[in-house]
Amino acid sequence: MGDQKPDTAADTPSPTEADAPSPAAADPSGRTAADPPSRTADIVAGPGGVMTDEVGVVTGELTLRTEYADGQVTLHVQYREADEWYVVTGGRAPLADPAALDAVHTIAVGLLDRPEG
Repeated sequence: MGDQKPDTAADTPSPTEADAPSPAAADPSGRTAADPPSRTADIVAGPGGVMTDEVGVVTGELTLRTEYADGQVTLHVQYREADEWYVVTGGRAPLADPAALDAVHTIAVGLLDRPEG
């Protein structure tokens, strides 16, 4: 009992910046808190694929990103694990409330994820 010493600040290690996760570590996509809010999901395009503004139709295993910025929602797709993102044709719309992003993303996934055709 008499050998116990009181807790002091010197006995407790203080957290350092090295202990804190980096923004890239917190989000494997490399996106940071400064990026617009977004949601992602892996999907499989149905027959006919997904039409994009940049490259036309993309097919197969894709990642869908639903992004909110400046009062607008935009749908993007990429081939899984690729670097390039493409805007889904017709995939832009005004969105007054960013809280609706989850609902828009859920609908987009429901429309574009067609693994069975």
